[in-house]
Order: sequence, then structure tokens, then C-alpha cells
Amino acid sequence: MSIGIVACGALATHIGDIVKENSLDVVIYPLPPLLHNRPEKIAGEVDALLHEIKDKHSICAVAYADCGTYGALDAVIERHHVKRLAGNHCYDIFAGKTEIERLMAQEAGTYFLTDFLVKSFHRSVIVELGLDRFPHLRDDYFKNYTRVIWLAQVRTPELERAAIDAAKEIGLPLEIQSAGYSGLTTQVLELISN
Repeated sequence: MSIGIVACGALATHIGDIVKENSLDVVIYPLPPLLHNRPEKIAGEVDALLHEIKDKHSICAVAYADCGTYGALDAVIERHHVKRLAGNHCYDIFAGKTEIERLMAQEAGTYFLTDFLVKSFHRSVIVELGLDRFPHLRDDYFKNYTRVIWLAQVRTPELERAAIDAAKEIGLPLEIQSAGYSGLTTQVLELISN
């Protein structure tokens, strides 16, 4: 029984590790992670890819949370009769929805990073927002943020340095919280169960 997972590019490598560790017959179809900068396009891209792969697999699933689609992705999920990852965004998946809600209640101006965002911060955030060309806009973009929390899946010295640099680039203090992969692993295994 083969399984096809349409995955956010920011999660695809992690999901590949989970698939390998659990010896699963899964094909991962990643979409570009930069779609997060245009969340209104996510549902359409997922829909098109599900149409393309649905006859190739006995089960299909979607490895996205809502990710700023405001329910548009859920309409696609319902139409294709597939499951998606739970939560509003990947932060819920890694740290748990309750923990993210607690952190946001504690300080609403929290900017979250995952390992993927730490690794790709310059390209995904600085270049995409044009801050490499117009650095004076930094304070306009980030004026309502008060801190950065890196939800570390794997805390290494290299990633920690990159997280520190990312926080400096946007002028905010950094906090590090170990999140690990257990939330993602649990949800991926639930996605592919009958």
C-alpha cells in the first residue's frame, strides 16, 4: 500500500527522516517552502498536486497545518477526502498548540523560528522582504515584535549561531526552546493511518 504525502518544503526533509526511521512506503511531494510568504497560494498548489498524485497512491495526505490559508486548505482537504497536519502552523506541530498559545499569551509579539527558518533565514525572510536592499524597513516590518523564540528541533552549535544571527538581523532578543520532533512524528504517523 503506497502513500503519497504533499508536504510543505520546510517539513519535507523531517518527514523523510520519519519515513526512513519507520520503514514506511511513502512518497513525499514537497511544495516550495517560500509559499509561506504567499499563503493565499498554498491551497491551490496543494489541490493541483493532489489531483496529480491521487491515482498513484492508495492513501494521500497533506503535511501542512493551516499556514495562514484561513480555512482555504481545509476546503481542499475536504474535497479530496484526505487528512492534514493539525494546527494553525508548524509551530503548533513542533511545540504543541497549548504551548504556543501560552507563549503568545505571555508575549503576543513573539516571532517564532524552526530549524528550517534558522537555516534559511536570510533567504526566506531578509531577501524575501527586501531587507537586503532596503534595510531601513526592518523596524517597520518588526516593530510589533518583542522577542524571537527558536523552537529547536535539533540544537547544534551551528544552528544556535544562525539563530543568534537571525535575531540580530531583526533586532530582537532570542530565546531558545527545545521542541524536538516528537510532535511532528506523532502527527505524520496519524496522517498515514487508516
